[in-house]
Amino acid sequence: MLITGKEMLDIARKNKFSVPAFNAGSGQLLTAVMETAERLNAPFMMAIHPDELAFLKDSFISQVIYECNHSKIPVCIHLDHGANMQQVAHAIQLGFTSVMIDSSHQPFDENIRITKEVVKLAHSVGVSVEAELGTIGDTGSTVEGGASEIIYTDPLKAKEFVEETKIDSLAVAIGTSHGIYPKHLVPKLRLDILEEIYKLVSIPLVLHGGSSNADDELAASLDLGIAKINISSDIKICFANKLREMLNGGNNEIREPNVLFPPCVLETQKVAEQKIKLFKADNKASLYYR
Repeated sequence: MLITGKEMLDIARKNKFSVPAFNAGSGQLLTAVMETAERLNAPFMMAIHPDELAFLKDSFISQVIYECNHSKIPVCIHLDHGANMQQVAHAIQLGFTSVMIDSSHQPFDENIRITKEVVKLAHSVGVSVEAELGTIGDTGSTVEGGASEIIYTDPLKAKEFVEETKIDSLAVAIGTSHGIYPKHLVPKLRLDILEEIYKLVSIPLVLHGGSSNADDELAASLDLGIAKINISSDIKICFANKLREMLNGGNNEIREPNVLFPPCVLETQKVAEQKIKLFKADNKASLYYR
């Protein structure tokens, strides 16, 4: 069941759970998260970054749409970190039901201007819009990118931004980074900032860089308006590690994709299940049938 981001996240915010947005940048990862979500009766967002889309080709979205339309669970197809109007418009034409415009690196007024243009276009065709205020850190080579220095979201600016742009969800910067944190760096979320934003902003809030953050902090964020948490590195690393194990196992005759990939899919499903349950999204699909 294909739905919009607004439909998905408004219900999540109201019921204090968070929808996992999995950056499933391949058919195998799509299978892994879709099967897991169906088994757990959980809604989820299929997030695709423009760089992933360029690799997968537009035809991949037809596969995603087919899977969504033949599933009983609610799914949203989301453009992650759209950089400009061209990328956003292209995603809408392909059938994405939610888009993110990320102009967080621009001055505040320019961020508002660009975001308002995207909202005007997307809302005219029933597509939801996410935007970002503040900066998400970057731990290394991820498609999502990020900033070398985290700029925390100003709660008062967040209120003004939401009122001016009429976006459907807001990605906030409270100390997360894209990618997996180095061993010497222990991430710490500024839940105090999140609490202030939650008091001032009435739309669903989004947490980027959710991989490898402390479970207790992620769980605490659900009560403070976080209705969507992005997971990319966690599902890709476990898939890649299992694939390396398969390839380095000494059996040079293993070459068929239908032999190589299923064990990798199983490892990914373990992580996807843990995240879905941590975000309290399991058994929430029925909330969307009313």
